[in-house]
Parts: sequence; structure tokens; C-alpha cells
Amino acid sequence: MLGVTASIAAYKAATLVRLLVKEGAGVQVIMTPLAREFITPVTLSALSGRPVHSDFFSGQGGQWNSHVDMGLWADLFLVAPVTASTLGKMANGIADNLLITTYLSCKCPVILAPAMDLDMYRHPSTSRNLEILRSYGNRIIEPDTGELASGLYGKGRMQEPDAILEQVKSFFGANTGGQGTK
Repeated sequence: MLGVTASIAAYKAATLVRLLVKEGAGVQVIMTPLAREFITPVTLSALSGRPVHSDFFSGQGGQWNSHVDMGLWADLFLVAPVTASTLGKMANGIADNLLITTYLSCKCPVILAPAMDLDMYRHPSTSRNLEILRSYGNRIIEPDTGELASGLYGKGRMQEPDAILEQVKSFFGANTGGQGTK
């Protein structure tokens, strides 16, 4: 399962989906509603071969997108990019969207790849939320240092999709004896 939040780094999710699918993963994408402002669900659906979910209900028919079912389905919940806002909601159990309710319901390991401006990343509340999430057993892929969308230079860039893929592959290699996934 890939969660995508409202960061300029959301464009990297397209490459990440493509790389995961090439590795044989079945990828289900969940987006926060505001993430749709940065990358379209159509793009991620075309690359994953699955519908992208961002709301609890689909269309006019009242079809329920069950966060419980999605949380049970996943072998891994990767959230990339994850914003400071979503980190805070995850750390404090604020279940106000499908991505967060799925996170709170999932039984699988969670890997988070933060993306935000350097001052947001350095802020004590972000540091505290990351520590809380680590204490819950979540893995954090530390952001890179480099040029940020703001034009500033510092730590906060989401790792590149290739590097995130390597961490996912390493996780599965270390936890399944090299076995594949869905």
C-alpha cells in the first residue's frame, strides 16, 4: 500500500509506483484529498493498474472504501511523501481522512518517507512526532539534504524513488528471507 500526501514531492510517487510494479508488487494507492492537487489519481491508477482511493465512499453509489480491509490487505504501508501535517495526525491518532484511518487500522509494518521544507523538518513538533511514530514501530526514511521546492537548501527532500525502493526491498529481504510480496 502506498500513501501519498499533499507535498510537492508527490510527483515522485508516479516513479515509485512504476518501480514497485516492475518489482512484482501489487500496489494500492491511497491519497489524502489535498494530494490530488499535486498529482492526479488517474496517473497513479494507470501506473498501478488499480483504482486510487482518497475518500471513504466511491462515486454516487455509496460504495464504501473500507480502511479496515485495506489495512488487512497490505504487506507494507509505505507513505511517500508524508507531510508534517500527516505525521502529526498519525502520531496523535487524528483520523480525519482515509489514509490516516487505514494507517490506524493496518496490521502490517509502516515505512514513512517525510518531505517538507527544512524549517518544518527541524521544528520540535515534527521531531517529537517522528519520535512518537518510531516508538510505535514505524520505520522512517530520513529525507535528503538538497535544494527544496522553496528554493532553500537543507534537509527535507524526500529520498528519490530508487533509494526508497531499495529500502523496501531490503525490508522484505530482511523480513521474508527474500520472498516476494502481493
